[in-house]
Amino acid sequence: MQITSGSRALVTGGASGLGLALVRQLRDKGVRVLATDVHQERPDSLDGLDVEYRRLDVTSDVDWQTAHDWVVETWGGLDYLFNNAGVAAGGRIELTEMDQWQWIVDINLLGVARGCRQFTPMMKEAGSGHIVNTASAAGLVHPPRMTEYVAVKAGVVALSESLSYELDPFGVKVSVICPTFFKTNLAESLRGKDESSRQLAAKLIDRSKVTADDIAAATLRKMEKGVHVITTDRNGTIAYAAKRWLRPLYTREMLKAAAKMAKKD
Repeated sequence: MQITSGSRALVTGGASGLGLALVRQLRDKGVRVLATDVHQERPDSLDGLDVEYRRLDVTSDVDWQTAHDWVVETWGGLDYLFNNAGVAAGGRIELTEMDQWQWIVDINLLGVARGCRQFTPMMKEAGSGHIVNTASAAGLVHPPRMTEYVAVKAGVVALSESLSYELDPFGVKVSVICPTFFKTNLAESLRGKDESSRQLAAKLIDRSKVTADDIAAATLRKMEKGVHVITTDRNGTIAYAAKRWLRPLYTREMLKAAAKMAKKD
């Protein structure tokens, strides 16, 4: 379904990275946008953009309810919900503290669940709407030394698939974005005591030639085509296809990567 001028969208994590790119490109299409993030005051990154801003910590039920109330009072409904806010972590499992697991689950997985839970009744009543959850290619393919990250992103993929079936009878669509590494500030949120793994992830992000604008453009284009699992770049599409159709080759490559990492410990 074509994204139309005047429609209404809420974007979490909308002050930077992919969220900011989505906010900009949605505005270019004439969409009314509520950009949300954890900052109390409107961030400078939104300067010059004709969008609304509200603080929304995706781990807070109160913040979600406040955002919902604002949407009802201001717009009377919502056409697009982009559950985009997220953080990164990784490393050898024995170096991963349980509070790190709880931190990433609460933001990356339960943050998505809270958003879906809050806004699906509104969309079901309207008989329309589109929920777009940001996962990762790591939710489809599962490299070594990323246990907590792949677990939550795979959870977002599974949540999105189940929800797509649940909401289809009500005319509500669900998509899940699964990009590979792209240039973003995500590296700044990387947590973990495994310094070598952290440095590798930061290097892959910094070296990527894919930008947040590229990912946002691919996302909106495929949303309009009704694609459910949105792979946004060639590497992600190939990796996902290899796991599905060439599983022995995929497993061999993952084992080679793990062995290479182990030699550097």
